[in-house]
Amino acid sequence: MNLLEINHMQKSFGNLEVLKDISLTVKEGEVVSIIGPSGSGKSTLLRCATMLEQMDGGDLIYLGKHAAKDVEQKSVYAKKEELKQIQKYFGLVFQNFNLFPHFSVIKNVTDALITVEKMPKKQAVERGKKLLGQLGLLEKANAYPYQLSGGQQQRVSIARALALQPKILFFDEPTSALDPELTGEVLKVIKQLAKEKMTMIIVTHEMQFAKELSDRIIFMEDGVIQAQGTPEEIFASKNERVQNFIGKF
Repeated sequence: MNLLEINHMQKSFGNLEVLKDISLTVKEGEVVSIIGPSGSGKSTLLRCATMLEQMDGGDLIYLGKHAAKDVEQKSVYAKKEELKQIQKYFGLVFQNFNLFPHFSVIKNVTDALITVEKMPKKQAVERGKKLLGQLGLLEKANAYPYQLSGGQQQRVSIARALALQPKILFFDEPTSALDPELTGEVLKVIKQLAKEKMTMIIVTHEMQFAKELSDRIIFMEDGVIQAQGTPEEIFASKNERVQNFIGKF
């Protein structure tokens, strides 16, 4: 089943056309990595897919439900209530953690469960602690973000996204703010999620990681998908742009 379907997504900022015509589908349990040079539109694609930005044109469909429908080359969004429901299907992990500095770790993880989902606090804390345990952070439950390393902060933000039990997780360069040693611990968590068949879309600069983990790699440049395929296909690609890009790593 397709969890996500994007048809002919377009997005401009002023006169700058950032996404020209993006179409892709993601199936349940699939791990898709998006690679490409800076400025190719990868993060904008993620922001449009998670509705942080509105698309100018194209369809955005989660589990068969239209978040946005293309009507005469213009994206028309569903009603607010419907969008709220659709937003529950996905979670998002940012590159700079985006934790609330004045909340403890456990409060960061459980806050949306309690305030948005109206889950009883006891149940939310149980779920939060279970997740923190899985991510090796249980002893940090009462710590504050400033007391954690970058790698720990990023694992907390992954726990926060997982707490809402999304069908699909988006990662926007989850390791770009981390040094190599801490990068390893975050990648380990993502690998574990892949083993558990979590559906993920990951914008990344970590080529080796993308190669090991992905079912499919999408190479973007200049606002379009230039190539996509299995890691083997992409890394053996004859496409000159792909070769040049991968060769730099």
